[in-house]
Amino acid sequence: MNLFSFTAHFGTEEDCRIHFKEQRDLQGVICTKCNSKNHYWKKDKWSYECKNCKYRTSLRKGTIMEFSKLSFLVWYKAMFLMSATKKGFSAKEIQKQLGLKRYEPVWSMVHKLRTAMGNRDSMYTLEGMIEFDEAYYTVESSEIEQEKGIRGKGAVGKQNVAMMAESTFLENIETGKKEKHVRFFKAKVLQGHDSEEINEIIQESIDNQSIVFTDKSTSYVDIADFVELHVMEKSSKETTKETLKWVHIAISNAKRNLLGNYHKIKRKYLQLYLNEFVYKLNRRYFGEKLFDRLIIANIKGLGN
Repeated sequence: MNLFSFTAHFGTEEDCRIHFKEQRDLQGVICTKCNSKNHYWKKDKWSYECKNCKYRTSLRKGTIMEFSKLSFLVWYKAMFLMSATKKGFSAKEIQKQLGLKRYEPVWSMVHKLRTAMGNRDSMYTLEGMIEFDEAYYTVESSEIEQEKGIRGKGAVGKQNVAMMAESTFLENIETGKKEKHVRFFKAKVLQGHDSEEINEIIQESIDNQSIVFTDKSTSYVDIADFVELHVMEKSSKETTKETLKWVHIAISNAKRNLLGNYHKIKRKYLQLYLNEFVYKLNRRYFGEKLFDRLIIANIKGLGN
């Protein structure tokens, strides 16, 4: 959706409310008291009333907007900005674009949207041929971390992240050459660097009938227990260019994206920024429909 189209459709608070209700009606409303799916719409209260127990559900309840005092119009503008570009906006820039005085509500809104993006992508597992690798990302260290001088995988200023890419070989009919093509991605911030955590991520993120490609890290020794086949190759330039091609492209692009758009990402919020990057990457062909998908992520944001 471009700026002209957004302004034409969502120029007022009522426009946004009506549209949000239409989208929520399509997703369905479940009564939190009796689990009924049948409701009346109380227009004077802007709420749903359960036909079974008469419990009322506000238009925001159960969505990521539930406890926000910001208007629907502000939320819609923020979602438009966040879906309008691949690179993204910082909360400070969104505050500036929206002309709001207080930073904290905008910061909270943006991170809730990033949480919703992550929740949507967590519903799906990767399958087929999967490239798996890890990389360090630059983060802002806390004063405690700086004082302790932490080293290794949790080193000061660095955070280890597992990146996964769902790829497959396709043959060029004209040349007969086989090249890897990519579909979907996942990114998970690692708390440490041990096989137990890696195993948990594999089970959560990858279908057990998949083929997983990695380097020969000792943390990957048990992956074969959770997938159809685990192929390990020694780290080299050739491995990076061929076997783990797409996962390394994603790692590189994510680093440029985060460093270029956000200033001093705190370690504890890195996963949220990665949520946004991967969400957009997985929907890179959606075009103007990305805004509509973000509305749905808003509605389903609490894992409903």
